[in-house]
Amino acid sequence: MQIPTVNDRKEHPLNIEKLLENPEKLLARRASRLPLTVAPPPADHPISFDSGHAFPGVLPDLTAEAEIALTAHRSETLQYAPRPGLPELREWIADYMRRDGVANASVEETFVSNGAKHALELVCRLLLEEGDAIVVTAPTYFTAIPIFKSFGVEFIEVSQDVEGLNVDELEQLLAERRRAGLRAPKFVYDVPDFHNPSGVTMSRERREALIALAEKCNMLILEDSPYRKVRFQGESLPALKALDRNDIVLTLGTFSKLLAPGLRVGWVSGPRDLLNRMIQLKSDGGSCPLTQRIILEFCNRGRLDTHIERVQQVYGSHRDRMVAAVRRELPEASFHIPQGGYYVWLTLPETIDGDVLAKSAAQKEVILIPGSKFFAATGGSSTGGKPPKNHVRLAFSHATPSEIDEGLQRLGQIYRTMR
Repeated sequence: MQIPTVNDRKEHPLNIEKLLENPEKLLARRASRLPLTVAPPPADHPISFDSGHAFPGVLPDLTAEAEIALTAHRSETLQYAPRPGLPELREWIADYMRRDGVANASVEETFVSNGAKHALELVCRLLLEEGDAIVVTAPTYFTAIPIFKSFGVEFIEVSQDVEGLNVDELEQLLAERRRAGLRAPKFVYDVPDFHNPSGVTMSRERREALIALAEKCNMLILEDSPYRKVRFQGESLPALKALDRNDIVLTLGTFSKLLAPGLRVGWVSGPRDLLNRMIQLKSDGGSCPLTQRIILEFCNRGRLDTHIERVQQVYGSHRDRMVAAVRRELPEASFHIPQGGYYVWLTLPETIDGDVLAKSAAQKEVILIPGSKFFAATGGSSTGGKPPKNHVRLAFSHATPSEIDEGLQRLGQIYRTMR
């Protein structure tokens, strides 16, 4: 067999486009399910209502912590880290969870990941096989959808109302699966506090009912909790993990919303036997010890509580500004006023296509995400059908108050041409 030379390959280049005409022959199944296109880059100076970026004005100065990390702890921070994470940081996280009501949180049941999405993928690697079913809300966190799809799952979508995931509806769907001889889903995935994208917070009654149903049906619960401390109104409710008496809840946490997203440090808390296996699935050789140490120094110096108060104050004012602007510019839109988090979820008249609105807004340098992106139904839901188009999600975290006013004014102008 003659091996082609470099010159031969130049004359007969590999044609990726032709290979992708039959993607199943080239790509792994997990990749063939994903679209070929990605969102184009935004304009140079857009008004950003899309992703949940932090407001630049609340990003903390970490210079002193970085200096300590790179001097006093140099032999730790410039080496490989322990796969479960720095022991001191894991202890801090466990104590943080105990103070939040998770009485049995421990170092042994906590490990550090490269942000919450890395933890989500590790949970999927640990638990999911092709064809397994999982439960998600409709709508759900849109970045989680391609992660789940890559593992070949069947989606069971459950509606929400102002109290969160509809547990009665889920119970009916699970009963129908049992009658049909189908296995129970592997887990229920939800964001119970300031849900992304809807902004609703699950009531205590629903939390208790969900845990009882999961125990009855032998399912795990995956509690994604990035916004829990970003509360600027109302009383805090117990985390699902705090109500868990039989170790069926896996909690994903992150410093992205507490501190700074660019640090990429999150964690998983859950049953020890599951975490011990999950840690072995990490391919990073240990999450970055430098950023772990910087965060630990920040927390140990007592700066986190003050920082969270600042975050709550700023984002609360941004929410109020956006609520007022939506009411002024899009009076026909209905929405739930979130008591925390980053987002407002708009339901528009059925004649308004959120995809078209988002595309037109981008031409006016206002970037937002159409609601259709947040429904797992397209390409694999047990309920089938197409996602509703009359929703958009607006993030109030990143834009300045004046940008919120200007962005909504532009949206209102576009909306009025679509009616």
